[in-house]
Amino acid sequence: MKPIPALLALALALPLAAQNAKAPTKKPAAKPAAKAAAKPGAKAAPKARSYPKNPPPTAANFRYGPAERNVMDFWQAKSDKPTPVLFFIHGGGWMGGDKAGIDVKPYLAAGISVASINYRYISQAQEVVPPVKAPLHDAARALQTLRSKAAEWNIDSKRIGASGGSAGACSSLWLAFHPDLADPNSSDPIARQSTRLWCAAVSGAQTTLDPQQMREWTPNSRYGGHAFLKKEDYPNFDAFIAARPKILPWIAEYSPYALVSSDDPPVYLTYGGPPNLGKDEKDPTHSANFGLMLQKHCQANGVTCILHYNGTTEKVPATNAEFLIAKLKEGL
Repeated sequence: MKPIPALLALALALPLAAQNAKAPTKKPAAKPAAKAAAKPGAKAAPKARSYPKNPPPTAANFRYGPAERNVMDFWQAKSDKPTPVLFFIHGGGWMGGDKAGIDVKPYLAAGISVASINYRYISQAQEVVPPVKAPLHDAARALQTLRSKAAEWNIDSKRIGASGGSAGACSSLWLAFHPDLADPNSSDPIARQSTRLWCAAVSGAQTTLDPQQMREWTPNSRYGGHAFLKKEDYPNFDAFIAARPKILPWIAEYSPYALVSSDDPPVYLTYGGPPNLGKDEKDPTHSANFGLMLQKHCQANGVTCILHYNGTTEKVPATNAEFLIAKLKEGL
């Protein structure tokens, strides 16, 4: 056989190289991938969730209950004396999120220890009645477990402030306003621990789980039915409204607004924009209308409630951290 001329060999080799997945250095191989990504209807890969970069916890994935997500991370602040604690409850609609979503560094630098919890998602607790009881009571049990470790972890069991965003904010307010769940007669020493808080500071909180109040405050409300109803019973917000008469006892037990009383700790609320009471909102689930109405209700009951939102002219703390650090270290 005669040798193939050099130019002919090159002409034959180039098309083969463009089809060969094992030749990544050839530029033509990159073109089909770019075209495939641009096909109509193709979905872009979801962005990876970004969490704050924290130092390693003093205690990682410390178990406080039997469920897979009944774990917490704890960071111990350096101190010769027992430290206050930030108790963080992540957001995510009680359907997602993770305990990694808190930047612990500002608190540790201020001498405040941090505990951040995971809890059962509502989707993992459909057998619980109502479903929201699972994440809320998980949070209470985690708080009691934290208190039970006070001596070992060098924390001040009284000075515990809760924080979180969205559903985590609602859970924090539920703990702040709910009567103490401690059972002094229990044989379980953790169950004998208090669930009361020193303070709470939250972002984008749903302050009520009453659909009637939600619609009155923000007419295009669409959130909350999953707290009490199973998916098949909650096709839309109107179904939530229709179910209200039969779930009133649950609203009384699990809606923060319904639980406010004169002996409750101070709370701080922050939102992305100003209240727009009685009007549709771009983000009705995180509207400052929730904050305004809770503030009025707290003031009527003698409870300190500070409302912050972007653009406010009030001289109030600008962040959860600013409020929590000042309040948790007050008088120390």
